[in-house]
Amino acid sequence: MPLYPEIEPYAHGMLDVGDGNRLYWETYGNPDGKPAVTLHGGPGSSGNAYFPRLFDPEAYRIVVLDQRGCGRSTPSASVYGTDMSVNTTAHLIADLESLRRHLGIERWLVWGVSWGSVLGLRYAQTHPGAVSELVLTGVATGSHAEVALMTRGLGRIYPAAFEKFLAGLPEGEREGNLAAAYNRLLESPDAEVRERAARDWTDWETAAAGQPPRSEPRYEDPVFRMGFARTVTHYWGNGHFLGEDNDDGVVLRDAHLLKGIPGTLVQGGLDFGNLLGIVWRLHHAWPGSELVTVDEAGHNAGAPGMAEALMAATDKYAARR
Repeated sequence: MPLYPEIEPYAHGMLDVGDGNRLYWETYGNPDGKPAVTLHGGPGSSGNAYFPRLFDPEAYRIVVLDQRGCGRSTPSASVYGTDMSVNTTAHLIADLESLRRHLGIERWLVWGVSWGSVLGLRYAQTHPGAVSELVLTGVATGSHAEVALMTRGLGRIYPAAFEKFLAGLPEGEREGNLAAAYNRLLESPDAEVRERAARDWTDWETAAAGQPPRSEPRYEDPVFRMGFARTVTHYWGNGHFLGEDNDDGVVLRDAHLLKGIPGTLVQGGLDFGNLLGIVWRLHHAWPGSELVTVDEAGHNAGAPGMAEALMAATDKYAARR
């Protein structure tokens, strides 16, 4: 099944969401169609033109945004001195509500990838009346256990890359929360320290995804690399700002709050996040959810089989007006 055609946004803008932040948004498809909002990963990535191609443009009004500090939103997290204390999960959820009201939308389908699935799940749990359906991929819940897996546990699978990752930290910082330790380097007043930490962090992220270091083209852009590394370590180092009792996952604990919201979870069978059984546990704790596994895919919404499964989900929900 081919993707829907690439299209241009019919509207875009910058929304003042407070705290000195302005949120970039754009809309695609049918202005009178079923509303859907897409949540990018990271935290620290950005929206892109691939997301709308997973939706029938005749049936959907598709909203793409760059979360606080990301992409075209301002101020950028890549700029030293940008206040990250006003960039938390609660702030992002409030931003979604501000954008929904600004666009005159009553309820929308929420599509999320990776970190976007964490944000989408927590948004639906706290604002169930605003969410018609959920379509999530590269599913995560933001628990401490997931962060520990991605920053330390995968070191057993990629020992050489992990040794280099640890070497980027001072000796006294190599135990405990590695994301928080890297975040301290990324907040250093020394630009060289920040730049080296951003490179070391993104090298590890690509290695842990089963790719050679720096194979992700965006990581070669020093501005993107800095903003991404600073944002993801800010969230991972602080338990995704989901509370102190997040060891096993606040999102998973509150899965029962999703009752009544239809949802489809599209997961690559080779996604390392599966090692903790999170997506399976979420599916069984969420009444009305559907789990679709694509055996040969990993943590990549664009992999063969993944796009087809995501489009099948959005096509199915297009009829629910």
